[in-house]
Amino acid sequence: MENIRSPKGFSNLQLELLKLYATDVSEKNLLEIKKLLANFFANKVDEEMDALWEEKGWGMEKIAEWKNGHYRKSSK
Repeated sequence: MENIRSPKGFSNLQLELLKLYATDVSEKNLLEIKKLLANFFANKVDEEMDALWEEKGWGMEKIAEWKNGHYRKSSK
C-alpha cells in the first residue's frame, strides 16, 4: 500500500475521514462504518498474504514447519 501525505501532514484517507466528521451519524451507522473499514483492511492483508504465499511457493509444509518451530528469543 502506498502512503501519500498531503502538505498538511494528513494522508488521503485521513482527509476523507475528516469530511465525514462534518456530518453527524448515528451510533448504528458509526458501528457499520467501523466494521466496513476493519473488513476493508483485513481483506487487504489477506490479499497481500496470498500474494506472498504464491511468491514464496509456500504450502502446508510451511505451516507444519512454523507449527513445530521455536521462534521466541531468550530474555537472557
